Amino acid sequence: MKLIITMSRRFGTGASIIANELSQRLDIPVYDKAYIEHTIDDKMYDSEAEAIRELAKSPCIILGRCASDILKDRLNVLNIFVCADKEDRISRIMELESLTHEEAKEKVESTDKERAAYYYEHTGKTWGDVNDYHMILDTSELGVENCADILMHYFEKLEYI
Repeated sequence: MKLIITMSRRFGTGASIIANELSQRLDIPVYDKAYIEHTIDDKMYDSEAEAIRELAKSPCIILGRCASDILKDRLNVLNIFVCADKEDRISRIMELESLTHEEAKEKVESTDKERAAYYYEHTGKTWGDVNDYHMILDTSELGVENCADILMHYFEKLEYI
């Protein structure tokens, strides 16, 4: 499989769970903000975009960091956006981080706002615009636990794996 998967997501959707499940099943790495920033801090690359282009020379999953836009001209890239109902996201964050409803709601809203601003600043585009993604997964409707199965079935059908 020579596929690169980019996964943009609203905060609290369970996208990292989906990415990790795919990583195990496909035997490819997941790269997130911490990994990419560490790579830059080690001065291996001057910019996140340069690091992402280098990482995408081999099959991988890249979470966020405008990877869908950075790699938009590549044919072997599948851009996914993961969303969920706001209340489901708040509930997930309440449980994961032991927060009150209000604390979790504030964290969901502020993180989404930061991600939208980051995306716009680096791409000039609206974060989450359906035109920038090949597939949108709604974990409220599909269930976090089912999304990796859905994607694996898709990859098999298109003979990516």
